[in-house]
This record gives sequence, structure tokens and C-alpha cells, in this order.
Amino acid sequence: MSIKTKLFAATAMSLVSASALMAETITIATVNNGDMIRMQGYTDDFTAKTGHEVEWVTLEENVLRQRVTTDISTKGGTFDIMTIGMYETPIWGANGWLVGLNDLSADYDAADILPAMAGGLSHDGTLFAAPFYGESSMIMYRTDLMEAAGMDMPDAPTWEFIRSAAAAMTDRDNDINGICLRGKAGWGEGGAFITAMSNSFGARWFDMDWNAQFDTDAWANTLNFYKGMMDESGPAGYAANGFNENLSLFQQGKCGMWIDATVAASFVTNPDDSTVADKVGFALAPDNGLGKRSNWLWAWALAIPAGTQNEAAAKEFIEWATSKDYIELVAANEGWANVPPGARTSLYENPEYQKVPFAQMTLDSILSADPQNSTVEPSPYVGVQFAAIPEFAGIATEVSQEFSAAYAGQQTVEEALAKAQDITNEAMEAAGYR
Repeated sequence: MSIKTKLFAATAMSLVSASALMAETITIATVNNGDMIRMQGYTDDFTAKTGHEVEWVTLEENVLRQRVTTDISTKGGTFDIMTIGMYETPIWGANGWLVGLNDLSADYDAADILPAMAGGLSHDGTLFAAPFYGESSMIMYRTDLMEAAGMDMPDAPTWEFIRSAAAAMTDRDNDINGICLRGKAGWGEGGAFITAMSNSFGARWFDMDWNAQFDTDAWANTLNFYKGMMDESGPAGYAANGFNENLSLFQQGKCGMWIDATVAASFVTNPDDSTVADKVGFALAPDNGLGKRSNWLWAWALAIPAGTQNEAAAKEFIEWATSKDYIELVAANEGWANVPPGARTSLYENPEYQKVPFAQMTLDSILSADPQNSTVEPSPYVGVQFAAIPEFAGIATEVSQEFSAAYAGQQTVEEALAKAQDITNEAMEAAGYR
């Protein structure tokens, strides 16, 4: 062996050894949504590029929220990366609980993140979580059932049209429900849906003095309309259904309409998973003529808890998972319809992605949501389907439980709203808002 060859071999061995020494194992908590499951399938690509190994903790949405909130607030240190959203990020960032991400590499191109997503995941100009995907909500509907009912879906329908269409498409003998909506307890499950819906009915959580507003006609109209429509045209047991339950029903051909996260569009149009993939249309979430639609704004994002021992490796993972290159990786293997949507401006400028049938409606839905002005009457909080205050998650979880009990017939709508009023006012008084 020549001296030159020996030197090359020794250098190569040194680099491998150094890489092995720098390699870490990071633990990531995430939600059991389809895009997150898909990401796990590509982890080998990340490991091959960096040497870092990944351990996944995949949880149902409500459980994930509880686990990561407990872990970060108690400094448990269980996770190196947490999947969180627009509610937690600015609050936890302000508390000093998250690592700032303003120092991501130039190649990552943080300026390409959609402004609505970057703004919702920042505090005082610092990005504290990077969006894996962004979403609003919209209507997904069966075009064949709508045609059979003799109706045409407007691009921007009203709630009255939706209720009429749901009734017309319902076919109990053939196990087809006219509409499937979240009723499951949890502030980010059924609680998120009914709050976004309530905005279009003129409701709000608080007046400008932080007084609860559940004793108003607007909230009574929201819940009575929702329950009436779902009792008429929804699936049995809808009070226990969240995102994943309704996704399954729609993919099985058991829903005429589903109003939920825009990210679901790729799942309901994927012929490998959906029996109605070629029969799906899209429209904006409904309104009531009051100037507010019932769509939300959200991002499932990746954040690093302060105090992690693997900050550098965690940042490498976040750059990989939320990059343009990751989008290209998924597109190359699974098609443009299956890339994580709603996070980057460049995606919606891509001619290939513009061919995806739900791309423009997703972007229109995201851009139509205004977290600064989500209610008809003035409100003291920021947020569309939540109020961005630390106490909201606990309050809204309890309130959503009362609402779900009303949907299930365990109490009246009036009783649920009275309890919601008391729960909310008592909590706000204890927290010093009132």
C-alpha cells in the first residue's frame, strides 16, 4: 500500500470515527396523523445523512398534548423534539421553555415559510417552532352524492346550505351520513371545531373585560344548529368522533361531507386509502353572512424544549423534516399530492403542485383565516379556534367535555352552556383576569 493510500485510509477512518462520536439518538413526540406517520417512514434518509438515530413516541392528539405539556412544564426532559402548534408555541417561547430557531442555516431558507405560519409560531420576532405542515379547514364533499341530491356546492357556502345538503345526501339504509364533524371532547378536537364554527355565528369566548360569553344567543344558536344538523344527518356516536374517526368514515364512503383540516385532502383523494378518491370536491368552510367563515388556522410544528442535551442534533432534524428537500423527497416517492402542505410559499409557486386539485383551495382557506380578528364582535384574544392565553387549554378541555355530553344526549344544550359559563368565569377569576 502506498503512503498516499495509507494516508487516505487513515483520514477516512478518522472521519468515520468522528462522525460516530458526534452521532446522537434523539427522541421525538408526535401526533398519529398521516403526514407524521409518513415522516417516520423516511427517517432512514435523515440517519444516512447525519448519523443521528431517532426514537419516536407517537400518540393520539389529546394524549400528545397532555404528555408534552406535562413534560415541558415540569422540565421532565423526556423529549428532544415535540410536535406542538400555534397555541402552545408563542406561550412556551415567552416562558423560556423552547429553543429559538432563528439560527437555522441559510440553505434552510426560513424566509420561505408562509407568513401566517411563521407569525403564529413566533414570539417577539423569534421563531420557536418550524411548521411541518400548515392547515386551515375546508369542506370535503362527495361530488357524486351532491349531484344525486340535485344540488351544486358553491365555492363559499352558507351553513343553511350545508344543513340542507347534508339532509339530502343522508341515506341511512346504505349507511351514508350526510355530514361528519368532530364532536370528541378536547380543546384541540371537538373544541377547536365548535369554536371556529361559533365565530361564523357571531359568538366569542370572552368580551373585552374577559367575561365568559356562553350565556349569549350566538353560542346557543351555534350549539343548537350543530346538534340539530348532526342528529339529523351525522353518524351514530358522533360525540366521540375526532379527526381520525371522521377520516376513516369518509374514506369508507360513509360521509357526504366532512368539514375538517385541509391537510386531510391528500388522504381522501389517495386511491390506496380512500374508496371515494375520485369523487371528492372542495369548498371554503361555511359562513352565516356575518363576515366570518368557520375555518381555523393551525400548524403542526417541531420545537425543541430548552434544556435538551441534544440541541444540535434536534436542529438538524428540524431542518431536514421541514425543508424544501424533504418536500421533494416525498414528491419523488409518493407524488405531489402527498407532500406536507401549507408551510412554504415556494410550494404554492411550484407548477407541479399547482396541478393538485385541492392546492388552491387549501391556500385560499389559510389566507382567509385571521387570528387577529376572528370574531364578529371585538375580543381581547388572538386566535381563531383558541384564545392564546395559558389558561385556555384547561378551560376549553372542560368546556368541550360539557359540549360532548350535550351532543350525546346526556344533558341539554342549555345545561352545557350554563356549565361552560360557570367553568370559564371561575377559572378566569382564579387566574386574575376578572
